[in-house]
Amino acid sequence: MPFDPAVIRASFAVVERRADHMAKYFYAHLFARNPGVRAFFPAQMTEQRDRFFAALTQIVLRMENPEQLTGYLRALGRDHRKFQAAPEHYPAVGASLIAALRHFSGHSWTPEIEKAWTEAYTVIARTMTGAASGVPPEVPAWWEAEVATRRRAAADIVVLTLMPMRPYPFVPGQYLTLSSPRVPKVWRPYSIANAPRSDGTLDVHVRRVPGGLLSTALVDDAAPGELLRLGHPLGDAVLDPHSRRPLLAVAAGTGWGQTRALLEQLAAGPADRDVTVVLAARSQAEQYDLPAVERLLARCARLRVLPTAPARGEGRDDADADAPVRDALARYGHWSGWDVHLSGPPGLAPSLTALLTELGADPALIRHDPAPVTFNRARPLTSSEWFLDQRDVPWINRTDLG
Repeated sequence: MPFDPAVIRASFAVVERRADHMAKYFYAHLFARNPGVRAFFPAQMTEQRDRFFAALTQIVLRMENPEQLTGYLRALGRDHRKFQAAPEHYPAVGASLIAALRHFSGHSWTPEIEKAWTEAYTVIARTMTGAASGVPPEVPAWWEAEVATRRRAAADIVVLTLMPMRPYPFVPGQYLTLSSPRVPKVWRPYSIANAPRSDGTLDVHVRRVPGGLLSTALVDDAAPGELLRLGHPLGDAVLDPHSRRPLLAVAAGTGWGQTRALLEQLAAGPADRDVTVVLAARSQAEQYDLPAVERLLARCARLRVLPTAPARGEGRDDADADAPVRDALARYGHWSGWDVHLSGPPGLAPSLTALLTELGADPALIRHDPAPVTFNRARPLTSSEWFLDQRDVPWINRTDLG
């Protein structure tokens, strides 16, 4: 590696305390010197600034592991095709990045640090542009998809059935990123909630997120006939194609969509695996897709489903759903030798991984999309609050992207 990761990491520790200010400076510098670039970004930049700094953090964290870094950057480069990023944009981004790092490093900035960051960004740009240019020309930067049907599944959940205008290849357990003209240039990840179908349609389960731009538009306003854009499928929380071990799946909230896709895949194959699904919700009323559960039970003789929810009157937050899930896992089995799939809100996977390991599960057989550190969407008022209170940026790095 042509740059020193230790120098990068140490210098980044100085500026990360002022992450919000640095991100604002970066975009102000970029747009002032490259006015035409502004059109590629959403009108409201708050979330985009979070996205930028979160991605930069992920890159720095992977610099000690060249294989992880390369995989992440390649996936990031391929995914940036949907943002219409071109090779000629990368030098401008690099210049603004160095300017922002220099400004917020103050007296700690040295020629050695600038050299290390310049060399690092050269690797970043070369890897991302190389990955983007390596995508076969027949693979689009995004897929246009029509909303075929819309079903209100719960008070704050809709199920959208989408019809891509061209074949959309994916593996059950993957997710897609989605954008709507109602909120231009804003992309969010949603699990694909079905196995591939002969008619090419696919489902996404969307829960309204408080203050969420895209989720609110989709839950409240999306209608049959309108067009959405889909990014290419991402994620590796899929079934091991060679495994015949029994499978435990824990699904909470709209994480059920990802689990449903896996169960549909299993139902289409030989009935040679025992499958247990722990289906969690914040309340009994939010077990929102029970007809689909019943259909899968009828198709899969070796499927067992354990619905769990807080008792009536105990509340409705995610913490309430956690205790019944943990009780069910402890009560119904010792999970040694089982494949495990976890899908649900942030915090679910880290918490249950620790419990399942205590109950005999092999950590190497536990699959899930990596979860963010916290789920605090409050905007920090000061630089110190930003540094002390790590926040979830749920539309970023939902998987390792590589």
